[in-house]
Formats: sequence, C-alpha cells, structure tokens
Amino acid sequence: MQYLIDFLENKNIEKSAIFSQLKCNQEEALILRHLVERHVKGDAESMVFQVLTELFPSENYEYIKHLPLVKNLLDLGWIAQNNFAQVKIGDSSNLELIHSSVSLSVALVKLLEEGTLEAPLPELIPYSDNLEYLKDQFQRIELYQKISTIRHHYAKKSLNIDRLTKRQKNLEERIEERVKLTTQNLPVETLFKENELNPKEQVIFLALLKEEYSGELESLREMNTLINLISENDYDKIKYRSLIEDSSTLIEKEIIDYDELLTTFGGVTRSFFINEEFLRSIMHPHKTKKPEKMKIEALVEEQEIFELMKPRTKLEDVVLHPKTRELLDTILKQMDKNVAKLLSDWGVTDKKKGIDAKLIFYGPPGTGKTMTALSFSKTLKRSVLSFDCSKILSMYVGESEKNVRNIFDSYKELAKKTKTQPVLLLNEADQFLSARTTAGVSGSDKMHNQMQNIFLEQIENFEGILIATTNLLETIDVAFSRRFDYKIEFAKPNYKQRLILWQNMLPQNADYEENFSIEALAKAELTGGQIKVIIKNTALTVAVKELPIFTNEDFNNAILREKKGAFGEEKTVGFVS
Repeated sequence: MQYLIDFLENKNIEKSAIFSQLKCNQEEALILRHLVERHVKGDAESMVFQVLTELFPSENYEYIKHLPLVKNLLDLGWIAQNNFAQVKIGDSSNLELIHSSVSLSVALVKLLEEGTLEAPLPELIPYSDNLEYLKDQFQRIELYQKISTIRHHYAKKSLNIDRLTKRQKNLEERIEERVKLTTQNLPVETLFKENELNPKEQVIFLALLKEEYSGELESLREMNTLINLISENDYDKIKYRSLIEDSSTLIEKEIIDYDELLTTFGGVTRSFFINEEFLRSIMHPHKTKKPEKMKIEALVEEQEIFELMKPRTKLEDVVLHPKTRELLDTILKQMDKNVAKLLSDWGVTDKKKGIDAKLIFYGPPGTGKTMTALSFSKTLKRSVLSFDCSKILSMYVGESEKNVRNIFDSYKELAKKTKTQPVLLLNEADQFLSARTTAGVSGSDKMHNQMQNIFLEQIENFEGILIATTNLLETIDVAFSRRFDYKIEFAKPNYKQRLILWQNMLPQNADYEENFSIEALAKAELTGGQIKVIIKNTALTVAVKELPIFTNEDFNNAILREKKGAFGEEKTVGFVS
C-alpha cells in the first residue's frame, strides 16, 4: 500500500509517485486525494456537492467553479458516476454533477495499489500449447470489449481509451512475436491463414470463440455488439457491417453462421456462432475426431431419388399476395429458437426434435409455389431435397409401398449423415394427396390406395419441415389435409402484382420503343411463370431483328401464343422481385 499512503501523505502532491500517471492538474489531484481519504475511511460513495464544499470556499459559490475539475476526472476515468440514469459522461453538463454521487474507479484503485496500470506482457517464449495461446487472445478480446464500452458510453477524450489502446497494441505485438517462435500447430492461426481472414475478421472470430469457452450470457454474439467491437466511429459501423453479411468471407466459407431473432420492438437481429466443424477442431485439436459430417452435395449425387436445390432468394424477394406473405411470415416467426425453447419448457414439444412444420402450397401452375418453397427455405438457411411426385408411378410400378417408404428413409439417412435438416419438398404431390378410391377393386386402384396409406403414415411420423405443392386442393383426401399444419393458397397475381413482376423481369439493359407501356402488358391476366416464359420468347424474337428493340406488339404476340398454349399446359415457374 506504499503508493496509496504516499499519495495521501505527500505534502507536495505533484511529487507523489503516481501523479505523473494521472495526467491531471494539481487541483484535480487534490480532489482525487480527498475522495481517496473518504474511501479509506469507509465512504465508498461521495456526493460531489459535499466534496467540493469541504475543499473550497462556500462564499460567492466558489466551489461551483470547480465542477469542471470533477467533470474532467470523470472523463479521464479516475472516478465513476453512480447515477443509474447516467448514459454518457461526456454528454452531461457541469451543473448536473452537483448532486451526483461518485466513487473511485477500478483503474484508480489499481494504480493506488500497484503504482502502475501497465499490465505485464506475456513472456516472449513460444506457446507451449493451444490453451496458452487462447488465453492471450481472449485477454486481447477483453481489451476490445473495454475500449468499445468506453468509446460508446463515455467521452472520447477519456484517458482510459489511450491507455487501453496502447495495452491492446502491445499485447497484439507480443502475441504475433510468440506465434512466430512457436513451431507446434495452433489451430486458430491455421484457420486464419487458410481462409485469409483480415485482422477485423479475426477479432470477430475470436470474440465468438471466447463466448464458446466462457459459457456466459451471449454478450458478444449480437450483430451490433460485434460491429461496435471493431469500429471506432459511425462510418466504421457501416463499413464493417459487410464482414458479417451473407456475402462475407466468414459466412460464405461457413466459418460462422447466425440465427435471426425477433427484438422486443418487432425488429430482427442476428445472433452469431462458430460452425461446429471449426469449433471442434479448435476446442479439441488432439482429440480423435468423430466421423465428420458429409457434404450433402456429394451424398445427393450418389442417389437417384432427390434433387438438391439451392435457394437463391429469400422470402422477402418473392412477389406474393399480402395474405400469403403474412401467413408465411407468421410461420417463420414460429420457427424461432426462442419459440422452440418456450414450447419445450411448456412440455408441448420435445426439446431434441425442435419445431416441425408440414405445409401444402396449392394453386394454379406458374403462381410461384416452388419458388416460394425455395425462398422460404433460404430464409431458414436450409438446403432443399426435392422429389418430383409426378414420377412416382412410372418409377415404382410394382413396388409402390417399398419405394414410398424409401423416399422418407432416404431423407432421414441424408439428414443423419450430413447432420443437417433439409427441407423436404414434394413437388406436384397430387398423386399422393388425392382422395383414395373406395369403390374400385382393380389392381391399380389397390396399389394406389396402398401407396397413399404408406404416404399418410410417413407424413404422420415425419420430423422436420415438409412442403408439398399441388395444383388442386379440392381433390385432397381429408386424412391428408388433417396431417398438414397449413394449407396456403397461391392465387394468380392481380394487376398490381403483375405490374411488379413485369418491372422486375424485363431485361434491364435492352432498348424499348418510345411509347413502350408496361402498364398495358400487366393488363393481361398471366401468372408469374407465364410472364417469365413470354419475356424469354420475346427476347429470342427481338434478338434476331435487324434493329433489336422491344415493342409492345412483340410482347402481345408472345402473350397470345402463350395463352393458346399447347394442350393448355403452363410451366410451374417461380418469380422474384
């Protein structure tokens, strides 16, 4: 306690051992000494008014003139304001401080005890193991947290910022020097090099890794917290947001991922985490690895049942009827992990299973059922295993029961091997969902009924997200209808929606006639799929013209041909905005 006693008893406070480190003037140091005297006598908190009136004359309110000194001590970080409502020290006025309660900061207490705030740097020797390396890196992240807190809650001129930033830089240099001396494998460093992560991306990764090791509340996972951690100002916050967006290196290389969570005010935020494969390689580098999950792409290539479909658009990109969008948004909210936890806590669902969803999308061809299913899956960050149900009879004649089961058994096997839960998309499921035959006794009727009974059983026991698309809801067997949680209609687009579809799908870099009218084209009652086909056919026609300019007449001709359509068939094609 020699530095504490020296600070309290030295008649010339400027000659005390710690004065040079305080970076304040003599009067400010005297105020600090008075607060320290009160502290060691048992007063952990002191009223600013009381301290100033004890030190300075009351005549002519002389003590009020010294309020800026208290303000500066707060800004320097030597004392802390105890008012609960205080948000930013730098924003409070001097006069507001008169009735404030203050106490010694942790930094000042440490300075009084140890005579310095400089934390000793790790010894300059090679890292002996992975944990020793991580210990230094987590200490580094703690400094980032402290700097971020001060930067976003206190005055920017705070001495703490300079002190912590210097310590952070010194620690980073020492870590770098120790890494160069280390010959053994450090998994985190290997990951940084292999994926060419820049310094900011490295900090984001280390912050998430620290969360995994600490097991505390998810203080560093939230999107804005991570951005603040690496940002010095508002411009940086905008600039560095791209580091954790879908197109970023960390997300695209599947190093980290996120859950989208609803905020108290109805907004959406992201909570980030390190993907299991990378986390396991770091936390257990010497442990015999469990069989790694296999890539779903490779597994799908080895079988003939499913097509792997990779969604490119999210649900927000699809042109939908407002009622349909509202219902799908509601379903997405129900998929939230917080909802799953509540249902599990209430005993409504099994915690291990999560939330299941079985949906039927019904409506005319070309109204976007398949595209919406894919976009719905993209929003959930799920891959899609698609099965074309129209092929079931031609593929499986004579073995319908066995092969219908095989669809679901194969899905379960793929999900287990990849340790994922893809969306199962049953396209054109009319064959499965139509009403069962009761009067017929032919062999084909029996086979069809057996196939449907097996399908009904599999739907009943299915765990995960299943979407079936069909053109006609009226023909669906009642037993099937009861097994699905939602039946969602996809009606033909109205004029307003058709106008958006035309605007979004028309070639952006093409030339159009002077009086070209999208509004006129939107009057034709077409589905999104038909509009897409018409635009493609018209483009082929215009491309071979001597003067390749799009005209309304070109489109009208294509519209007439499409409406006549061979056999009245229309392709089921999705549409996006």
